[in-house]
Order: sequence, then structure tokens, then C-alpha cells
Amino acid sequence: MGNGGLFPLSVFQALRSEGNRAGSSAACLHLRPLGLRSGISGMDQALSLVILTYNTRELALRCLAGLYEEALARGWQVIVVDNGSTDGTAEAIAGRFPGAELIRSERNRGFAAGMNLGLRRARGEVIVLMNADVEASADTLAAAAEALQARPDVGALSPLLRMPDGRPQPFAFGGDPSPIYLLRRGLRALLGRGPLHRWEVEEPIEVDWVSGACMLVRREVIERVGLLDEGFFLYFEDNDWCRRMRRAGWRIVYDPRFQVVHWGGASQPQRDLAIRWYDQSLIRFTAKHYGWGWAGVLWLLLQGYRWLMRIGRAQRARGRDAGVA
Repeated sequence: MGNGGLFPLSVFQALRSEGNRAGSSAACLHLRPLGLRSGISGMDQALSLVILTYNTRELALRCLAGLYEEALARGWQVIVVDNGSTDGTAEAIAGRFPGAELIRSERNRGFAAGMNLGLRRARGEVIVLMNADVEASADTLAAAAEALQARPDVGALSPLLRMPDGRPQPFAFGGDPSPIYLLRRGLRALLGRGPLHRWEVEEPIEVDWVSGACMLVRREVIERVGLLDEGFFLYFEDNDWCRRMRRAGWRIVYDPRFQVVHWGGASQPQRDLAIRWYDQSLIRFTAKHYGWGWAGVLWLLLQGYRWLMRIGRAQRARGRDAGVA
């Protein structure tokens, strides 16, 4: 990450041992109703919760306070991975929630590697991945797990993510970030035409990927496709995982019958660093699934896109300043 904007060759070199395991054609996003079973019987589920936190002490405590007692009463396994926090998160969780299995990482390993620490310990048939800035009830997670179990062809399911103000979270699901898809999305952003998708959905839909902020996954899926790819420090690890699930024959579902609150961005790095990680992870994802040629083209396009966005922000700032004057 310290290459100052030069072409991220280190990302590409890390990929060489993996090979290009995907074809060059992108899967389409199918926003079609799934007809999942609507009735929830309340049948107990063998659930493992894996909650990842990094310097989000108060949000992590709120997250656990909302489901901890009920989760233990249901016999669920509650795993909390502290990803090298320096704000006393781990100590606070150990003191207030002694029934949780606390895993302390000595450093911030990134989302994928941090989650994998918990996934390796999980024993449930359904495993819930959660960011510490998500608020969800045990009843919601139990119902979502039942819906997942009712459909053997569904490998992963996400509840609808809502922001604290009640609006649906953008980019909680989407289409495969193929080069063509990204070009369409980038052009719409530059032209101010809004996103490709409507984030408020009323019925379960099949999508290409769902956010790792709150995702329920079958244990058998993880045993088949493997853990999250730790080559992604931040961003696109959920896209990669869902793509691997789909290639193995499972479907991915975004289900608004179950809803959680996602505060979002609580442990995000500073803007410039976040953009750098986002771009490097996107390049890595493209190289892994679409080949080196497309990754190189995408890198060039990203430089132009970021330049145009900087110009746009500068012009808007000058306009605001002129208006104040």
C-alpha cells in the first residue's frame, strides 16, 4: 500500500500462485423474487455468531447487549473477534459478556483474516457473520437462519440493512463487479444519475453478492468453498466469497423480511487510505476472476475516475465558497 499511487504490482504478484480460476464473462444480477417460505416455525437453530470489532467499543457493547442473553438461552455459540483494538474493546467485552468466546488478535488483520479467526472456531450449522456496528435481535437472526435452512440451494442470506435514520443501506447487495458492470456504475456516478440498483426491496431477491456486515452462511458452504480470502485486507472479500459460492452451485439471497440496523463506517480508515484499499482490493478481485489484462485496464480507468472525481469535488467546493461570499 505504500507505492504512492503507482500500479500495485505487489497485489498482482500475490495472486500469481492462485491462478485465474474464473472465466471472463460476468454473471448478471437477477432481481427476481425467490418464493422463500414465509412462515417461521421458531425451530431452534444450531447457530454460531461471529462478531468482528476494531476500535468500536461502545457499538460492540450495544451490539452484544441486544442479543447476548437470548443467544445464550437458545444455546448459540457467541464468538467475538477483537481485531487489535486499542480503545479497551476487548477488556470491556470480557468484563460484561463472560459467556462470549473472545478471540484477541494482536494486530488489525483486516476484515477477512479477522473473521476467519472466528470462523475456524465456529461449530454451528448456520454461521452469522456480523460487524460490531450492527444491531440485530436474536429473533431476527433465528428467523433468517430458518429461512436459510428451508432452502438447500441458498448458500448465504443477508437481512435488509438499514441505516440508523431508517433508510436502506446503499451497496448492501449488488451485481458482480465485472469490468463492464463497473464501467456502467462509474459512468452513472460521473453523470449524477444515481445507483444501478434500488436499495429498498419488498421481497426476497437473488443477487450476486451481499455485504459481509451481516451475512448468514451454511457450514457446509464454508467447508466446500473455503474461508474468506485473506489477500483482501478490506473491501471485496464478500464479493469474492459470494462469487465462489455461486460457482459451487449455491444462490445468494437478500431478504427484507429480516431487517437489522447497520451504523456503517465505524471502524473505517481515513478517506484517502480507504480509497487506496478499495482500489487495490478491486484490482485484486478483477485479476483473480477476470484476468490480468482486465485488471490493468481497470487500473488505468480508476486513475482517470479518481482524477475526475477530485476535479468535481474541487468545483463544488469553489461553488459553495462563492455562495458564502
